[in-house]
Amino acid sequence: MPMDDDRIMEAVKHTEILRLPKQSLATFGTTNVYYYLLTEPSYTELVGKVDEVVIREGRVIAERPKVVTPYYLTNMEGFSPDARRYLDMLVRMHGTSVPGVLYSYRNEPKELNIVSDTMESVVDRLNADIERRGDPLACIIKGEDELWDVSLMKFIFELTRGSLYENLWQMSARGLLEIDTHGIPRDARLRIDQLFARAERGDCEPRVLKEELDRWNVFEEYQDRFFRIFKKK
Repeated sequence: MPMDDDRIMEAVKHTEILRLPKQSLATFGTTNVYYYLLTEPSYTELVGKVDEVVIREGRVIAERPKVVTPYYLTNMEGFSPDARRYLDMLVRMHGTSVPGVLYSYRNEPKELNIVSDTMESVVDRLNADIERRGDPLACIIKGEDELWDVSLMKFIFELTRGSLYENLWQMSARGLLEIDTHGIPRDARLRIDQLFARAERGDCEPRVLKEELDRWNVFEEYQDRFFRIFKKK
């Protein structure tokens, strides 16, 4: 059963990022963050407080951030009608070609363990283990058991916000935020070229390339090059 907004905001409020990764999200590559998400067992509400901690481990994989525009977003699937209305408002307010950065994440849960110990002792032990391994991309999050994935999303938001300035600065320094006369960012042009190269090698399905061209409404511009992929096979 879906939670109401107040319950979700309560879980966000009670989430603590006890250890952030020492590195920001990579601007030009994939970032693989290992997380430990700690919660008190949900059954403590029934039996009272116990010295037990639920430890969820997993990876949050952040794909290379890409430069997009409001027009591009309106051609992506998966948005609710309310979100699409907001995107239409952005287009009306700022035009179709205002550049922004889109971050894509994938969560890969690994393990779940319940240990008999205090929260403080578990945190100390995990911090010591991370320091011993010298892992700059490990983090520790304290959240709520019932809404642990909401706590994970808060961490992802904080990670993104903390990386945005550096990512934008590096992209701007390479001219990737520049918009051409067709309203396409330079970063998108380079990404399309990379997809063509992958499709020609057989490392990417032509369908993926076609979807990207359609999102930018540039298939007609690239169609001769696109159909040459099939002539080479």
